[in-house]
Amino acid sequence: MQTLTAGLDQLREQTRLLCEGFPDEYWRETDRNRRYPQEFVDTLTQAGLLSALIPAEYGGLGLGLTEASVIMEEINKSGGHSAACHAQMYTMGALLRHGNAAQKQAYLPQIAAGSLRLQAFSITEDKAGSDTTSIETAAVRDGDDFVITGPKSWTSRIEESDLLFVLARTSEKPEGKGTDKTHGLTLFLVDLRQVRAEQPDTLDVVKVRTMFNYATNQIFYRGMRVPASAVIGEVGKGFRYVIDGWNAERILLASEAIGDGYWFTKRGVEYANSRKVFGRKIGSNQGVQFPITDAYMKVRAADMMRYEAARLFDAGEPCGAEANMAKHLASEASWAAANACLDTHGGYGFVDEYDVERKFRETRMFQVAPVNNNMIKSFVATKVLGLPRSY
Repeated sequence: MQTLTAGLDQLREQTRLLCEGFPDEYWRETDRNRRYPQEFVDTLTQAGLLSALIPAEYGGLGLGLTEASVIMEEINKSGGHSAACHAQMYTMGALLRHGNAAQKQAYLPQIAAGSLRLQAFSITEDKAGSDTTSIETAAVRDGDDFVITGPKSWTSRIEESDLLFVLARTSEKPEGKGTDKTHGLTLFLVDLRQVRAEQPDTLDVVKVRTMFNYATNQIFYRGMRVPASAVIGEVGKGFRYVIDGWNAERILLASEAIGDGYWFTKRGVEYANSRKVFGRKIGSNQGVQFPITDAYMKVRAADMMRYEAARLFDAGEPCGAEANMAKHLASEASWAAANACLDTHGGYGFVDEYDVERKFRETRMFQVAPVNNNMIKSFVATKVLGLPRSY
C-alpha cells in the first residue's frame, strides 16, 4: 500500500508540474473561443500520461485505472479541463480487453508514442438516447467490408482523432420476452485516416456548440466502408464490450468531478480568507464557512468511493455499483462545491477572470453525462437493492 501511495504521489506531482504550464489564462482563452487545447494534449501525450493504461510491452506506462484517475483528477484540480483527453483513457479498455493481437500491435505502440490519437467514441443517437440497445445506425456486410450508415450525436473530438470507435447494428434487435436485447450490436475500430483520404464524402461532421468547451459533434455516416478486420471481438456482441468500458468511464469522470470539487473548495477558501467586508474577512462568517465545509466533506467522501471503485476495477472484480455510485457522489459533491465557491465570490463569481463561472459550467455536466444521475439511482435501486425495474 505504501508503494502504491508513493507512486500516486509521484504521479500527482508530475501531472501537477505539467499543468502549471497551462494557467487559468490558457483555459480561459480556449473556453472563450471553443478551441481544442492542442498544446495541452500534446504536452500530456509527450509525457506519456495519456498512454497510462497501455501495457509496457506496447510502449505505454502499464498503469491501472487508479493511477489514470489520479491524472484526470489533477488536471481538473489544477484548473484545467480534462475533457480534451479523457476519452483516450476510457476508450482504451475496449481495445486492450477485446481487441485481437493484430489490432493491438497495429495501433497501441503508435498511440503510446503519440503518433496516433484515439479520442472519439460514437455510440449515442438522438432517438435512442440512453437506451443504447435501440440504436439504428446500421453496419451491413458487403464482401470483406461492412458499410456503416446512420446518424450519431455526442461524438466528441472526432476531428482531433485518428481512430474512432463506432457501435452499429449488424442485425435486427431481438424482440419478445426472454430475448437478449443487447445482441446484434457490433463495435468497430475505424481508421479515420483511411476514411478521410479515400472516402471523405461518407463522413459528415457537424459541430455542436455547448455551454462549455467540449469539441462535440453530430455525425452522419453515409455508407462509410470499413474492413471486417475493424470489428472488435465478435460480431453482434459489441454492447458487452461497450459496457465493459462504461465502468472505467464513470470512475475517470468521477475523478474529474473530484478534482473540480477540490479546486472550488480551494478557491472559495482563498477568497474567503482575503475578502474583507464590514471590517473583517468574510471567511469568519459561518454562513460562508459552512457551505464550503459541507461541500469539502462531500468531495472527500466521493473521493473514497472513487478509490474503492478503481481498486475493484484494477483487480478485475465486479464494480458496476461502485463505479456508478462514485460518479453520482462525485458529481453531486462538485456541484455543491461549485455553488459554495460562486456564492462566496458573490458577483465576482460571474466574472470570467476569476474562472469560477467557467469551472461552474464545466462541472455541471457530470450530473448528466456520461449517464444521468437519475439513471444511476435506478441502477442502484434495482441491481443493488433488489427493487423492481421502472423501465
